[in-house]
Amino acid sequence: MRSYPDYYYQQSAVIPVRGQGESLRVLLISSRTRKRWIIPKGIVEPGLTPATSAAKEAMEEAGIAGQVFPESIGAFEYEKWNGICVAEVFVMQVEEVRDHWLESYRDRVWLPLDEAVQRIDEAPLQAMMRQVPEFLARVTGCVP
Repeated sequence: MRSYPDYYYQQSAVIPVRGQGESLRVLLISSRTRKRWIIPKGIVEPGLTPATSAAKEAMEEAGIAGQVFPESIGAFEYEKWNGICVAEVFVMQVEEVRDHWLESYRDRVWLPLDEAVQRIDEAPLQAMMRQVPEFLARVTGCVP
């Protein structure tokens, strides 16, 4: 039996990136307990689209803002709150990195794509991250 309202289990996330090609970097943040590296994600708040909610989470959890591409790169499931959460994932081209933000107790690290993929635990999310260069090439028209 789920512990929270149904909408809590519909989540959205961003893969924050900057640069392109060989200079492409991905931003990871530490989990609340600082035991794992993750991407910003959270509940799709009522009244917000998944992409807008993901951008809000990125600012709260990582202190970043930028362009969130409206097309999702995929979704993954994970267990939380006695249920299965489904997180729809978007790519964010980061344009602003703040020095102070709501959850500034979290660590942040910019990594080359391959290294970021290795630090993520969820295999479906790893697969999506590997697709980022091709995704960016398609939505921006730039060569990966």
